[in-house]
Amino acid sequence: MSDLWMGTMIVVTRLNDSQFAINPDLIERIHANPDTTLVMVDGAKYIVTESMADVIERIAHYRARVIALTHELSAGGFTHGARPLGLVAQVDPADADDAAATEPDNTVQLRPRKM
Repeated sequence: MSDLWMGTMIVVTRLNDSQFAINPDLIERIHANPDTTLVMVDGAKYIVTESMADVIERIAHYRARVIALTHELSAGGFTHGARPLGLVAQVDPADADDAAATEPDNTVQLRPRKM
């Protein structure tokens, strides 16, 4: 599997030994009674051969990889035309017009939500 694919999914095994990839962000809960069951946010259930601890470890590695890729991206590690990530300063609504005139064109001003 490609490196990008492995960074967006975890691979688990059905009871018939076939493997499949699943998005761990869509797992709502995990049961282990006696088989490990992944319950998804849409209600779908998958019984897998891995233990609950193993699934949780795979999810932790997945999240660590996401964080590592984010750091790589923000440090300029990806050069596919993406610009580096940066913080955008919050602007007081009273000063928004003045700030817009002095900020570069690619900066988006943050404004408080009107309630």
